[in-house]
Amino acid sequence: MFASLKLGLIARYLRPQRKQLLRGALALLVVNLLGTTLPLLVQRTVNSLKPGFSLGDLLHQALWIALLASAMAGVRLWSRVLVFGAGRQVEILLRQRIFDHLLKQEPGWVQTAGSGEVISRSTSDVENVRRLLGFAVLSLANTALAYAFTLPAMLAIDPWLSLAAIILYPLMLVVVGASGGRMMSQQRQQQQNLAQLSDLIQEDLSGISAIKIYGQEPTEVGAFASLSKRYRDAAIALARTRSTLFPLLEGISSLSLLVLLALGSGQLERGSLTLGGLIALILYIERLVFPTALLGFTLSSFQTGQVSLERVEDLLSREASIQDPIRADELQENSTGASIEARDLCVRYPGASKNSLNKLSFCVKPGELVAVVGPVGSGKTTLARALGRMLEVPSGQLFINGQDITCLKLADLRKQIAMVPQEGYLFSATLAENLCYGDPNAEILQLERVVQQAQLKADVESFPDRYQTLVGERGITLSGGQRQRSSLARALLVDAPLLVLDDALASVDNRTAAAILQSLTIDLHRTVLFISHQLSAAAACDRVLVIVDGQLVQEGTHRELVGQEGTYRRLWEREKASTDLEVAAR
Repeated sequence: MFASLKLGLIARYLRPQRKQLLRGALALLVVNLLGTTLPLLVQRTVNSLKPGFSLGDLLHQALWIALLASAMAGVRLWSRVLVFGAGRQVEILLRQRIFDHLLKQEPGWVQTAGSGEVISRSTSDVENVRRLLGFAVLSLANTALAYAFTLPAMLAIDPWLSLAAIILYPLMLVVVGASGGRMMSQQRQQQQNLAQLSDLIQEDLSGISAIKIYGQEPTEVGAFASLSKRYRDAAIALARTRSTLFPLLEGISSLSLLVLLALGSGQLERGSLTLGGLIALILYIERLVFPTALLGFTLSSFQTGQVSLERVEDLLSREASIQDPIRADELQENSTGASIEARDLCVRYPGASKNSLNKLSFCVKPGELVAVVGPVGSGKTTLARALGRMLEVPSGQLFINGQDITCLKLADLRKQIAMVPQEGYLFSATLAENLCYGDPNAEILQLERVVQQAQLKADVESFPDRYQTLVGERGITLSGGQRQRSSLARALLVDAPLLVLDDALASVDNRTAAAILQSLTIDLHRTVLFISHQLSAAAACDRVLVIVDGQLVQEGTHRELVGQEGTYRRLWEREKASTDLEVAAR
């Protein structure tokens, strides 16, 4: 019934805990030795109850039995602590291993895999693995030892009566084998339904504003009810199989005891079996009833644990598509900022029909403030993600400080870049904790400097608790502009030589955006790549790169580009017209 179990994989998980498991196995051995000895002592004591027996001898034997029973209880407790503790330790290490593994994956993978599915494998599946490596291992080992010690003792008392008492036990294995495959399939379906339910809950909580704006509460309630019903049906199907299996196992065990009483009473009457021998056999059968009936629970844990073990292993076997090079180059830092060079850079997203960046070439000198503009979908954000290797980049096409970014360690590369995306993520913590996320040891003077640069000082002073103000989940208590400027201040505090603003001032008015860019020019040791659709803010930059369909079509200062026919002037005229309409509407 455990033919499909990955025993090698289980052994690999348990190997680090082998010393503790060995002590637990020795404790189980002692428990079963004592458990086999006690009925023999009872047999001897009962058989000694003849006319003229000594009460003192009886009390002495009873005290000895009580002491051994107490010792067995204590050793059994110790064995469970050891074996269950090994399972708990595996659980802790496995959770840490999964979390470390998740942090190594590229950002886009979680959206593809589904966060609910990942969370389900990291929580409930890990718990099932712990039960497999704790309870199931203990139960199986205990059952094997119980039979190994008890059966010989029973056969020594009365072979035929012992065999008659356990003749129904193979029927348990038949019942277990018939139900095992079904339970495994039902458990897998239940886990999948739970993951889908978790995905929906997380998506709806993240998009609660959109749900309310479009009045789609009934739709989401219906979708949740449908998934919840599927999960309920899967759980009920699994519970129905379990509730049928376990009573059957217990019933078969009880029938064995009845057979023993029926046949044993006859032999007792004929004198071929002593009363002590019958009581000893009853105690032995009682010893086998619990581990045999527990076989159903053991099977459930094995089947559930096997499904979860496969799901966890599938998660851990997933190799990140973006990894450190086998032989990384040593990072070369530049005190005046970072230089950037793209040489026929081509980037295509998986499954896309064309390149997002198509033979893009440009150079940015250290300390420059360069704007990257272009129509929607021209590849600006792709360029920002490529710089930090948030997506895979071909070798020999993108360089920082003259070094191919694919030849650098990811940690070294990302240490050189402070990136501020359009949707800057803020944690559910205080403003100070969010600002200091990249540099937890930053002092208040450093905080005030970057807050001033990000044009956030007036906002901070208006907050009730200033830097200790709680910003709420994803910064919900702040406006869009405040969230963006908070994310910018966080990036400035890191003091990386390259600052990439990926439309990071989209929620900030043009005047404030221009003031922020002006403050950034003070830092001569930092290169700034300003990706934006705000051309009035881009006008404050040293140079402007115009990208269309992933290619560089224009390059120059704002004044030069406005004076030329081309994409930049059309975008500039469109922005001016839009601004004039807004002014007229007021």
